[in-house]
Amino acid sequence: MRAAVLGSPIAHSLSPYLHRAAYRAMGLTGWTYDAFECDEAALPGLLEGTIRPVRGPGGSGDRAWAGLSLTMPLKRAVLPLLDTVSDLAVEVGGANTVVFRDGAAHGENTDVHGIERALAEAGAPAPGSALVLGGGATAASALAALRNLGLDHVTLAVRDPGRAAETVAVAGRLGVTLRVETLDKLEPLLGVDLVVSTLPGPAADVHAATLAGVPALFDVVYAPWPTAAARSVQAAGGRVVGGFAMLLHQAVRQVELMTCRADVPVEAMRAAGEAEIRRRAGHG
Repeated sequence: MRAAVLGSPIAHSLSPYLHRAAYRAMGLTGWTYDAFECDEAALPGLLEGTIRPVRGPGGSGDRAWAGLSLTMPLKRAVLPLLDTVSDLAVEVGGANTVVFRDGAAHGENTDVHGIERALAEAGAPAPGSALVLGGGATAASALAALRNLGLDHVTLAVRDPGRAAETVAVAGRLGVTLRVETLDKLEPLLGVDLVVSTLPGPAADVHAATLAGVPALFDVVYAPWPTAAARSVQAAGGRVVGGFAMLLHQAVRQVELMTCRADVPVEAMRAAGEAEIRRRAGHG
């Protein structure tokens, strides 16, 4: 069986290391997992011309496609290309996972699961209030995770509120009341239990000193780690949750969906991902 991660750029993706480690530990010797550079324009052709003809169990023997992992910019672009989409992926407006079953392509969102599991693993208590930084697809998944943790009011801080329309629509579908503010007025917004930063490293670094006093920060960046924001919060005594835990647990859920097995080796996947991060940083 075949699986792969698609996105652009894709060379940095840790998904191959996570999924391949799972296959080895699960004894799935006939399974492969690749990485393909693919932007929004190329996605329809790749799905229709390359993957669909041999998709799903029974599609073409051991070379059939079991599923796909999707990273930016494909999570929203893939939705109209799928046969079915889970309720959660519809609410969030993005699918990071495609599973092929019975000749059909089904979209799922495992990012929400990854966020929830990362917070639980770190022992972070359910927040009574939260602020999300950034307004992209990961921010939408963060809103869903916060909704699942019991919040119905969340503040969103973005550079340009005019470009947050899709995230505002996501909040509406989730039943979450969203207050939208700008990142240049961040400090008055920080009286919350949890800040979730979905900003890329350099964009968040400029706010590191401002974030120092927050009780808890979930930073979705995993490399380089720790980020300036994470160091700032940790130095002030706050709780910090890193993005690798989210990446790991969303991948665990993907493996469950693609293999139809529950015995996914979380620790083997964690070790493989951490080893690759260290290698890239020149530490082993």
